[in-house]
Amino acid sequence: MDNEKVDILLIEDNEYEAKLAIYNLKAHNLSDYLVHINDGALAADFIFAKGVYARRNIQNRPKVILLDINLPKLNGLEILQMIKSDKRTKTIPVVMLTSSRESRDVKKGYALGANSYIVKPIEFESFSRTIRDMGIYWTTLNEPAPQEASSMDISA
Repeated sequence: MDNEKVDILLIEDNEYEAKLAIYNLKAHNLSDYLVHINDGALAADFIFAKGVYARRNIQNRPKVILLDINLPKLNGLEILQMIKSDKRTKTIPVVMLTSSRESRDVKKGYALGANSYIVKPIEFESFSRTIRDMGIYWTTLNEPAPQEASSMDISA
C-alpha cells in the first residue's frame, strides 16, 4: 500500500455499510483502487502519510474521500477540518456520507469545506443507487483539481 494509486478512500466504521458501499462501487466498475479505513485516527494517518502509512506517497491522492461523521478516535468533522486546512490535501473532494441529518452537522460539514453532504438511505435499494450515482459523479464525471492548485495564487 506504500505508493499505490487510490481512487476512493472510504472512511466508515460500520462494517455492513462499508461492505455494501464497496460492493456497489465495484459492481459498477467505479473503483479498482479503493481503500477502506474504519478508524478516524488511522484515516488521518493514511491521508497525511504518517504512522503505519508513513511510507505512502502523499502525492497519490484519492479522487474522492467518502467520510462518515461518527468514527472512533477522530470524528469525520475533525478529519474534514484537517484535510481542508492543509495545502497538500485541501483540494481533495470530501463527501460526507453519514446517517446524521442534524442541521448542526450539515452546517458544520459545509462550513469546514465538505464538497457534498449525503445522508445514507436506510433501504437497501436506495442505498445502492445513492452509492452508484455518487460514485459515477466523483470518479468519472468530476474533473479533479490539479495538485498544484493547492498552492496557486488565485488573485491574478
